[in-house]
Amino acid sequence: MQRDQINIGAFEAVDIRAGTVVAAEEFPKARKPAFKLWIDFGPLGRKRSSAQLTQLYTTDDLLGRQVAAVVNFPPRQIADFLSEVLVLGMPDADAAVVLVSPERGVPDGARLF
Repeated sequence: MQRDQINIGAFEAVDIRAGTVVAAEEFPKARKPAFKLWIDFGPLGRKRSSAQLTQLYTTDDLLGRQVAAVVNFPPRQIADFLSEVLVLGMPDADAAVVLVSPERGVPDGARLF
């Protein structure tokens, strides 16, 4: 289902940046299977995220990988972990999350436009 149209200002309000995963660990306290991620966004610093990526990825797969994330949502408490950014993904045919990432390496902190 396609969503309602928005104007360019609404799109520009969402701050989507590239960052590199510098640490990842299992997150057994999350209600749904997830990982704790620490992501380097260059000039924005390191941010944390709880990400439900366990069907297709391991913590080792994620280390050093560039991802796209929304960096201007308010932080969200997930169990005992404060998730500061929303890592972006899309469902595959089996509803497993496939990460959205730059096709080629970009500087950490680069903004999607």
